[in-house]
Amino acid sequence: MTRCSFCSKQESEIKKMVEGPGVFICDECITLAESIVTEHIGSTDPARIPWWDSLSDDEMLARLPRMLGTADQIEASMRTWVQELRKRGVTWARIGQALGMTRQSAWERFSGEE
Repeated sequence: MTRCSFCSKQESEIKKMVEGPGVFICDECITLAESIVTEHIGSTDPARIPWWDSLSDDEMLARLPRMLGTADQIEASMRTWVQELRKRGVTWARIGQALGMTRQSAWERFSGEE
C-alpha cells in the first residue's frame, strides 16, 4: 500500500501519486507545496505547513500510525535500492559509506541474512 510521504494518505485516497527515489507525493501535497513556495519566495524564514497548527492532539496522534506506514514504505524502497546496487556489484563498504554507517551495519540492515 503506497502512501504519500508528506500527508500519509493512501494511494486509494488521492487522485495522482508521483514517485521519487524512496518517496511519494500526492497531487494534493504538490498543490499545497506549490502555494507555500509561491507565498514564501524571497523569504529566508522556513515555511511551515499551514495545517500543522490547526490539528488537535488527537488528530496528531491519529496520524502517527500513518507516518509509521510511510517510514516502512521508505525502508522497503531503500532495501530495493540496496539490492539493485548489490546486483551491480557495489560493495557493502560503499553502500555503508553512502548511508553513513559501517559496512557491517549496512549488511545487517539490508542483506536479508541473519
